[in-house]
Amino acid sequence: MQKVIERILNLLAFLLTVDRPVTADEIRHTVAGYDRDSDTAFHRTFERDKDLLRRLGIPIEREATDVFEVEFGYVVHGEEYALDDPGLTDEERAALALAVQAVGFGGQPAGQEAMMKLGGAVGSLEGTELGADLGDQAGTVALAFAAISERRLLLFDYRDRVRRVQPYGLVHRRGRWYLVGAEVGSDDVKVFRLDRAEEPRVGDRENAFTPPHDLNPADAVLRQPWDAGDSPTVAIVEFDADVAWIAERELGSGAAIARSADGSIVATVEIAEAGAFLGWLVGFEDRAEIVEPTSMRERFLVMIEGS
Repeated sequence: MQKVIERILNLLAFLLTVDRPVTADEIRHTVAGYDRDSDTAFHRTFERDKDLLRRLGIPIEREATDVFEVEFGYVVHGEEYALDDPGLTDEERAALALAVQAVGFGGQPAGQEAMMKLGGAVGSLEGTELGADLGDQAGTVALAFAAISERRLLLFDYRDRVRRVQPYGLVHRRGRWYLVGAEVGSDDVKVFRLDRAEEPRVGDRENAFTPPHDLNPADAVLRQPWDAGDSPTVAIVEFDADVAWIAERELGSGAAIARSADGSIVATVEIAEAGAFLGWLVGFEDRAEIVEPTSMRERFLVMIEGS
């Protein structure tokens, strides 16, 4: 399914390069990925790709190829698609370069070509690792994106059983990709960590489901890495005054905070993935104490003693 993304990018690159209306037949024989056995298969694929480009906000238009308006083709006008010069200062370009360097795919920093088009980076960040490498998830992300765009079911092994999911959207949080969707036969919207989805495969049938029209995947997705799980439990944790502000900021609105006169806080938070939560909590060392539940408290003490 990664070929879907490659084909769409090839189509967009071709339309931007020629800057004139080109017929569907010319696209079929020029753009890689449209080598279909039949006219029907090609037109079905091409119509779907045009619709996807338009939904992404790319202005692909149908216009006459000559003044006689006998034949029509498709075009993306550069002036309607290109980004206007934002007039960035050196400081703004440096900030953008820092943001670009923060995420890499396949071990390579992303977006350097785009930075050059915006006026080039100020100074050099080459060789500086500022974020997580997401390359090991790239294939699964492409597969999930294709399933979402074509409304196909996505099947994968997750927590010891096969899931048949209607994929609604992908969201990136704190260095991880999450899939938002509903399992077949249920209306409950769930969130799945994509790196835990084993042997993902896409269903054969297009338009196999209709996503909820009012669903925003970013609103449905978990806010913290410890939100991903099927069996949530409530934890009560006390933080010393000198780290309370850090804990409160990172716990976010999902935690209930009780403040004491000495500046310490007691946080009540729902935990669905204890390992992820304890991995975060261990950074506070002895300045954080789990009050409840007892099993999580004992597990945390073992981690602290071993660190």
